[in-house]
Amino acid sequence: MNTVHTQALDDWNTHPLTYQMANIGAEVGRSIKWKTKSKSELMWGALVRALELLDATIVDPENTSCRGELLRVREAVCDFIVGDNEYSSTAESWDRYFYHFTVAVRKAA
Repeated sequence: MNTVHTQALDDWNTHPLTYQMANIGAEVGRSIKWKTKSKSELMWGALVRALELLDATIVDPENTSCRGELLRVREAVCDFIVGDNEYSSTAESWDRYFYHFTVAVRKAA
């Protein structure tokens, strides 16, 4: 599979976890938006980008203490967007989850 975020991944590990999660959240949000509008190709593109960034975050040595949560996030995002939604997620619950990371990044800027 080709890497979509090649340039972003070059220095991904230099950013704090809040920055990484805010960017992942943006892609998850896009994927959810396109899913609700039945735009399958756009939904898949955003989901692939989200998973690519999430995978880079999971393997980031700075994030070993929260790797378990990151893996659960990955599983639950996939379950909600393309799975059977066994975890009963909602678009609103994902928005709330990622919102705090976005706010933290904006406050730090």
